Amino acid sequence: MPERTVLTVNTGSSSLKAAVFDAGELSDRHMTALVEQIGHKSALRVSNGAGDEIANEPIVAEDHGEALTALLDWLGRNGEIEPLAAIGHRLVHGGCEYSAPQLIDDAMVSAIERLIPFAPNHLPQALAAIGVTRAAFPRLPQVACFDTAFHRSMPPVAQRYPLPPEFEDEGVIRYGFHGLSYASIVDQLGDDITPRTIVAHLGNGASMAALRDGKSVDTTMGFTPLGGLMMGTRPGDLDPGLMLYLLQQTGRTPDEVATLVTSEAGLLGVSQRSADMKTLIDSEDDDPQAASALELYVYLARKQLGGLLAVLGGIDLLVFTGGIGEHATPIRERICRDFAFAGIAIDRERNATNGTVISYEDALVRIMVLPSDEERMIARDTIRLIQREGTA
Repeated sequence: MPERTVLTVNTGSSSLKAAVFDAGELSDRHMTALVEQIGHKSALRVSNGAGDEIANEPIVAEDHGEALTALLDWLGRNGEIEPLAAIGHRLVHGGCEYSAPQLIDDAMVSAIERLIPFAPNHLPQALAAIGVTRAAFPRLPQVACFDTAFHRSMPPVAQRYPLPPEFEDEGVIRYGFHGLSYASIVDQLGDDITPRTIVAHLGNGASMAALRDGKSVDTTMGFTPLGGLMMGTRPGDLDPGLMLYLLQQTGRTPDEVATLVTSEAGLLGVSQRSADMKTLIDSEDDDPQAASALELYVYLARKQLGGLLAVLGGIDLLVFTGGIGEHATPIRERICRDFAFAGIAIDRERNATNGTVISYEDALVRIMVLPSDEERMIARDTIRLIQREGTA
């Protein structure tokens, strides 16, 4: 084991990911753990630094707090967590107040509790995880890393909604999300970052971001993680009049509409089959609804890509990341199709092999596939902050 370690905690709406890194050498990952289907039939899966599974155990976890408690118990029994230097947490939303990682204290927790209406499907889970780790390690420095922080560099015009000023004063602005994923891509590119980069984070949740010299200038998600691109179970952008119609004319309650736009729309809703991209690709030749879902997904992604091209005034680099971005070869190809006017041209042979560079050698726009590593970004930001604050 290293001299000291840092634990990262990344809560999803129904999942929890954690990792243990060497606090002195963050490229050295010692362990990754995942708990999925929290509240149902859960299992704790643990892999070592080489990616080999070393545990797969059923657990009882009614909520994220119980899932994390089970994980900490496993780490303690197997000697994977000591000596621990710090814990870093991913928080989906930091509101207007937090534009950088923050040491967790009572005041910060209270501030995040007030933001729960901004991200009700994510912040309660993160706060539950923070409660567990603060109780288990009361003297240990813990850090909150915010997905929204990366996008605080967007110019005011990109953050503003066309609403009266009092709404902006109340925090109703475009925040953007997946910031830790975008930060990971920028970190990996290093000095190779280009003046005009678009990153497509395509997973069950999906967004794109326009970066100028590595800084966010616009992104497809806005006030919540529901907007922008079509996703696994989320619709992306909808006409606000449609929401009024659903609430006022169809008899649906606000809770029913919330369930629709968080769990019953997107790929799942259109296909009536699955939210899983691979399942839909494998079945599209025989299932018209699966084919329709894929057609709409690509169509809407291409529209959003075109909009970000306009924001940047062109493009030098396009990066695909996320589960779909990294593995769905035909989706990458379809999204890039007919963008030759902007210099975007995919090399079908390179794309088929899932290489890192999938554009032609002499292409005007480089197209890459890079895996983002949110956990390493959390660990990096956590160590940097506690060293700066003198709490290491």
